[in-house]
Amino acid sequence: MEKSILIIAPLVLGYILDLIIGDPDNWPHPVRVFGNAIATGDKLLNKNGSRFFKGMLLTIILCLLTYSFFHLTNLLLLSASTWLFVLVNSVWVWYGLANNALITEGRNVFLVLNKEGLEAGRKQLSRIVGRDTSRLTAQQIRIAVLETMSENLSDGIVAPLFFYAIGGIPAMMTYKMINTMDSMIGYRNEKYELFGKFAARLDDVANFIPARITATFMVLVTGSYNGFQFIIKYGNLHKSPNAGYPESALAGILDCRFGGPNVYHGVLVDKPFIGKNDRIIQPDEIEKVKWINHKTCFLMVLVIILAHVLINKNLW
Repeated sequence: MEKSILIIAPLVLGYILDLIIGDPDNWPHPVRVFGNAIATGDKLLNKNGSRFFKGMLLTIILCLLTYSFFHLTNLLLLSASTWLFVLVNSVWVWYGLANNALITEGRNVFLVLNKEGLEAGRKQLSRIVGRDTSRLTAQQIRIAVLETMSENLSDGIVAPLFFYAIGGIPAMMTYKMINTMDSMIGYRNEKYELFGKFAARLDDVANFIPARITATFMVLVTGSYNGFQFIIKYGNLHKSPNAGYPESALAGILDCRFGGPNVYHGVLVDKPFIGKNDRIIQPDEIEKVKWINHKTCFLMVLVIILAHVLINKNLW
């Protein structure tokens, strides 16, 4: 079996599995294993002195263990059967993608808000964002959903695919470990400011290129010149070196305003505004965003396939 097929076949099958099945609640998932390992390390190491070095050590060890596990597993699978390799790696790609789940969660917030009211919408939103949702208006809830969907289009879809393209499943799953660490310990508060700093900075580095690819692809699949202008104007204003790019792209595509101050884990964060048109987000706009996500994900998959076909053709 050609080397390119060993990359392309799991990619296509995993992508299809994510489209059809998504990420059902209570199903086994490697990210839950990652989370348990991080929580254990947090409990054992995040105390007393030298917290930065302890956090850095935990981050490095978990990344090395993750890469080594999936690399060695793939070597064993290849020695046993190439078809078994493709099958297992397809499942890992499925687990590594979060496109279906992201769209489902975003649509559910809009649906619950429309049908059950403000309090129910706030509660539903709290499933997918880290900000305090207890006082958000309907407009703020919808804005929060769109910001999260654009940012996680990079973190949960394009970035895993990017690392799969350059290093297969071991690189993809190592990225998932880094991203999970950032979501669990990468906070600027008393508990994690030092312990989670290395993990947070590593996540920034890992997402630097994917965030910009995401923003570019979002503009390409919509043909939005305004989205491109927003990327240039607002992309680097965000405190995060990466989140501002996909958020700016979507704000420009929709011609609306994102950002502004919000409370995250009890701390007021004064995020810059992205855009000036503070218009009301309509309930049906989630459908447009859904298709932006689908098209961006599909384009990323297609680019990876074409790149591997061309590379292997030239090698031959």
